[in-house]
Amino acid sequence: MFKLARSRPFTAALKASRVSSTSRLAGVAQQKRALSIHEYLSADLLRKYGIGVPQGSVARTAAEAEEIAKQIGGDDMVIKAQVLAGGRGKGTFDNGLKGGVRVIYSPTEAKMFADQMIGHKLVTKQTGADGRLCNAVYICERKFARREFYLAILMDRASQGPVIVSSSQGGMDIETVAKENPDAINTTYIDIHKGVTDDIARKISTDLGFSEQCIEDAKDTIQKLYKIFMEKDATQIEINPLSETSDHKVLAMDAKLGFDDNAEFRQKEIFSWRDTTQEDAEEVAAAESGLNFIKLGGDIGCLVNGAGLAMATMDIIKLNGGEPANFLDVGGGATPQAIKEAFTLITSDPKVTAIFVNIFGGIVRCDAIAKGLISTVESMNLRIPIIARLQGTNMEAAHQLINESGLKIFSIDDLQNAAEKAVQFSKVVKMARDIDVGVEFSLGI
Repeated sequence: MFKLARSRPFTAALKASRVSSTSRLAGVAQQKRALSIHEYLSADLLRKYGIGVPQGSVARTAAEAEEIAKQIGGDDMVIKAQVLAGGRGKGTFDNGLKGGVRVIYSPTEAKMFADQMIGHKLVTKQTGADGRLCNAVYICERKFARREFYLAILMDRASQGPVIVSSSQGGMDIETVAKENPDAINTTYIDIHKGVTDDIARKISTDLGFSEQCIEDAKDTIQKLYKIFMEKDATQIEINPLSETSDHKVLAMDAKLGFDDNAEFRQKEIFSWRDTTQEDAEEVAAAESGLNFIKLGGDIGCLVNGAGLAMATMDIIKLNGGEPANFLDVGGGATPQAIKEAFTLITSDPKVTAIFVNIFGGIVRCDAIAKGLISTVESMNLRIPIIARLQGTNMEAAHQLINESGLKIFSIDDLQNAAEKAVQFSKVVKMARDIDVGVEFSLGI
C-alpha cells in the first residue's frame, strides 16, 4: 500500500487498503506518495535510534565486499542485493545467478557473489521481466533466531491515525499468513495524541510470544520504531522478521521503510537517500517536469489536468472497451511546455494508438491550451489521432483553433462521445498498423 517498487506489507486487515475497482491506478497513486529506501539505509537509521540490528555495511564493489566481510569476522554471513523489490531471495540475475540473498562463509565468497550481483539486473516477481539494477550489496552477520515475528507500523486512512500490525508468524510472506491464517494477524490502533504507551508496547510484545526475559527489550524496540515513524514522517515501517535470537536479543533482521513525499521539505536527509535508478525512468523524468505520470498497459494515451478528472477519464475509456496507456496529470497550470513534456512521455510508448486530451480550463484558458496543443503536434509531427475535450474559459475559441488547424486533432465537447471516438480511433489505428496501412488512409482523412 505504501511502497514504491517494493514488497507491500500486509494491509488487508486494516480495511485501509481499499482502492477503486476502476483500475489498478488507485493503488499506484498511493505508492507514489511514499519514498522507499534501501535495506542498508533502513538498518543505519534503526541503529541511530538504538534499535538492535545485525552488524553489517554496504559495498559497491567486490573488493569492498571482501573488506567488509573481513571486518565483520566469523564464517557465517549474509550478502543481500540492494534492489528495491520484494522476493529478492527467489530472484534471478541477468547473468544466471540465482538468489539475491545468499549465505556466505568467507570474505572470498563475499567478493565472488558481490562481483556477480553488482552491475547486474535482478529479476523478481515484482520487477517484471526487465529486472532492476543492483548497484550495491549489503553484507551482515548471520544471526540465528529462536522466534521470528512480524511487525509493521502504518498510517490507516480508515481511523486517520497510525496502526501497528503484528503477527507471531514472522519471517514469511505476510499476505500468505493473512490468507491462510487470518487469526494470526493482530491490529492495534494508536491514539496519535497518546502514542505507544508502555502498556500498549508490552501487550504487543507479550501477544507476539517474546520470552519473559525479552519483553522489556521488545517493548523498547516497538516504542523506538514508533518514534522513528513519527519523527521521520514515515508512512510505513515494516520489520520482517523481528526476532528473538538464541542469546535472547531482540533484533530487526530486515527493515523496509517508506516516507511521505509531502514531508520532503522537512526530511532533507531522508530524501537525499532516494535511489532513482530503482524507479521507472519515465516517471522520474515526469516528476522532474512537475508531471504526475504512471505508465499502464493500454494503448490510449491520457493527458488530463487534475487527478480526479484523470481517474474519470480512464474509467470512461474502459467503459467504452478501451485501455488507458497511462495516468498523466499535468496539474492546474496546463502550460504549453507541460503539454509538450506530457506528449513526449506518452508517445515514447510505441503501443499508444490514440491520445485523449481532457482538460478543464480554469486557471489556464482553453484557447491557450489549444495553441499549446497545436504547436506541440506540429513540432513533434505526430501522426496518431488526438481527441481533445477542452472545457472552461474560452472553450469556443479553442474549438475554432483546433478545427481550423488542419491537424489530426478532433475537438469534442461531450465526454462520452470523446471517449467513444478515442476507443474507435485506437482500434482503427491498431488495425492499420497490423496490415501496414497509413493512418491517414485508415481514418479516412
